[in-house]
Amino acid sequence: MNSDEEWYLQVDVLFIEHRTQLRRAAFKILGDWDRADDVIHDAYLRIRDCSDNKSEVKQPIAYLFQTVRNMAIDQYRRAVFELDLFDSEEEGLLVPDKLRTPDIYLMHCQSLDLIVAALNELPERTRRIFELYRLEGYTQRMIAEELQISVSLVNILIHAAIHHCKEALSSRS
Repeated sequence: MNSDEEWYLQVDVLFIEHRTQLRRAAFKILGDWDRADDVIHDAYLRIRDCSDNKSEVKQPIAYLFQTVRNMAIDQYRRAVFELDLFDSEEEGLLVPDKLRTPDIYLMHCQSLDLIVAALNELPERTRRIFELYRLEGYTQRMIAEELQISVSLVNILIHAAIHHCKEALSSRS
């Protein structure tokens, strides 16, 4: 029997002999028997595959328990992290929406009214270009083709409309 076969046999025997204690050690950390079984299984696979340092293992039973313990702690930390991650997401559902308070709503309505009035002050073509671009999602090239004007003129008129709306909003404050 070569050294690799001896290593695998020794690992198999140790896991079989100490399975109950390993499971209990993992359970103390995780608080869940199924997760403890998963950790033991993963530890078994990891130890069997670690052919690099098997000659360095002086106390295989202690090594086995330490591996299970470390993997259980890692899984526990990952579970706590995931729980915190998803808890904070659910807690966000209970936070009142600050944008839907009556005073904020009124302010937005007033701003929207100012923008509508400012757009109505614009020449028809400028307003139409702005609406196609901002409301209907047309690209500047599509607008230029539809209205048979240059893309640069479309760009200039969009910026003029935006500037006019900004001025209307700033004059309110």
